[in-house]
Amino acid sequence: MTIPYDSPRVRRRSLRLPPALLFGCIILLISLLLALAPHLFAPYDPNKIDYKAILKPPSWAHPFGTDNFGRDMLSRTIHAYTIDMQIALFTTLFPFVFGTTVGALVGYYGGWAEAVFGRIVDAVVTFPLLVLVIAIVAVLGPGLGNMYIAVGIVYWVFYARLVAAEVKLQKRLDYAAAGRVMGYSNARIIIRHIMPNVIATAIVYWMTDMALAILLGSSLGYLGLGAQPPTSEWGVLIAGGKNYMATAWWISIFPGIAIVTTGFGFSLLGDGLAELLRPNR
Repeated sequence: MTIPYDSPRVRRRSLRLPPALLFGCIILLISLLLALAPHLFAPYDPNKIDYKAILKPPSWAHPFGTDNFGRDMLSRTIHAYTIDMQIALFTTLFPFVFGTTVGALVGYYGGWAEAVFGRIVDAVVTFPLLVLVIAIVAVLGPGLGNMYIAVGIVYWVFYARLVAAEVKLQKRLDYAAAGRVMGYSNARIIIRHIMPNVIATAIVYWMTDMALAILLGSSLGYLGLGAQPPTSEWGVLIAGGKNYMATAWWISIFPGIAIVTTGFGFSLLGDGLAELLRPNR
């Protein structure tokens, strides 16, 4: 039996949210809550030194144990959500906006702009991304601000390449040609007709890229090029416990779990959005 397209069963199926999207939203809502109000959940001051509680294992008083200065690791891990969620947003927001804009213009106009952009892409992808970012941060100096600048210099290319390919495909379709025949300006065709069909792909990539941004920010923090001690940041916390893995494993393990969990949430959100926005869903 053939079910009509607009039957209640089909409508219910089309309105059902993908499980990946739901679980991703739950994880990220919890992460966002911890990032916005860490003082409501952290039992101690994250920077309070207690020489009587140095390297204490997990217990009721300190569920995540303490570090080599007696600081509560649960409190430091919770307060790190503020910095790492900020890293996820700030390292990807400029590349998303600028890269999407450049990609739309390059994909639509082509010509010499496409040729120049192609050379820029070749120059960027020649080097491993992490090595290129580390080199830029080494020149600018360590710190979160310089890390954002370094990532922004490099990351926008990947968004631009993705959007340019999509726009180049869309501008050949009938609706774009019809807009040109009707005398619409190029700006109107790009903004009102092409970009609504392209932006979903860029947003899905952006959500997934936030997980990579957290890994990158934590890597730079671990290497001493991102957030600086005594700032509570997951990479900094892991670096602080690297010399105590045999005797105080909890210093590095719990921040690592936070990185994996939050990154997994962004990945689920990206996968869920991709499924939700799929045309034939």
